[in-house]
Amino acid sequence: MNKGFWAAGHRPTLFAAFLYFDLAFMVWVLLGPLAPFISQDLGLNAAQKGFMVAVPTLAGAVLRLVNGLLVDRIGPKMTGAIGQLIVIAGLSTAWSFGVNSFEGTIALGIVLGFAGASFAVALPLASRWYPAEHQGTALGIAGMGNSGTVLAALFAPGLAKLFGWNAVLGLAVIPLAITFVIYMALAKDAPNAPAPKPLAAYLAPLRHADAWWLMFFYSVTFGGFVGLAASLSIYFTDQFGLTPVVAGYCTAACVFAGSMVRPMGGALADRIGGTRTLMLVYAVAAVTLAAISTGPTTVAMALGLFVVAMLALGAGNGAVFQLVPQRFRDEIGVMTGLVGFAGGVGGFYLASSLGLAKQLTGSPQWGFLIFAGLALAALASLTLVKQKWRATWGATLEGARI
Repeated sequence: MNKGFWAAGHRPTLFAAFLYFDLAFMVWVLLGPLAPFISQDLGLNAAQKGFMVAVPTLAGAVLRLVNGLLVDRIGPKMTGAIGQLIVIAGLSTAWSFGVNSFEGTIALGIVLGFAGASFAVALPLASRWYPAEHQGTALGIAGMGNSGTVLAALFAPGLAKLFGWNAVLGLAVIPLAITFVIYMALAKDAPNAPAPKPLAAYLAPLRHADAWWLMFFYSVTFGGFVGLAASLSIYFTDQFGLTPVVAGYCTAACVFAGSMVRPMGGALADRIGGTRTLMLVYAVAAVTLAAISTGPTTVAMALGLFVVAMLALGAGNGAVFQLVPQRFRDEIGVMTGLVGFAGGVGGFYLASSLGLAKQLTGSPQWGFLIFAGLALAALASLTLVKQKWRATWGATLEGARI
């Protein structure tokens, strides 16, 4: 007999995973809402701005692979604790000594990548406590930590205006330290964790085409979400002349939509299947991103399109991770790292391509159009593999929907 969701797992760990993920994501994208202030102080051009906000995404992608390995060897709780301490130390150092050059922002972005790598910790920390029929909901709740990007967009510009953008780096340490204490008190590794494997075995999932498909699908959903979260403050200030604070509010509205819908995407995937949910996601994302590429003429029009795009992408994040632990249950730690890596690469591509397009053509619209094409490619690919998935590994999982 299946237990209800709240009776099936470990609620303190689920909350700790969400909180850790939430605050880590807040600082991971911190350079985005601060970019208008930083670029003005340091005299950065459009390509440099795009690269600056994209670097934490790429660093986080690479470090997710590292965290995926560590999760399976020392456990998700200890892996998360180490990453949190590195980010706290890095932000404290940047605040104390200042960031005075473009190269300094890149170095800071690499440190912030450790916060982005929290993805490969928080999700297996929660996932290992829940059975197959509740994976979408559990990972949707833990993954709702994406909402931390809302906190950065809401508060960072206003604090930067009051105290200077460098002071924001130091202020961010305060909630991070509080979160660390709560995390250490509440988080608990699940008792059914798989035994550590030889190092060479960690890349074994890459021998399966399904791993590559899941990585590609997440590179579009999460890549789109985090790429937009990092870039929208720049977009609204450059395209419509908004102040950084107002641009932060617009960004927060978009990111809030994408973050809050992630658990709904996971729950919908539990109900109707991950592949059906993703097909809807990619269709909506492709249409809205293509519309954005035409150049909305008003803030309201742009904001509405971005909210719809983020709703679709956020739901897609939950849907992909309804599928991952069902196909790769015993390799969830390393697969979270691999899929998360792909998502980070997608985000790096989108954020950097928007800046490069702006630098080369005077407009970021080509970046949006190409990413819309990637969403269509994901939709076509999913159409090819869904029947095979349902007939093979999907047919062996009791209570799961593929």
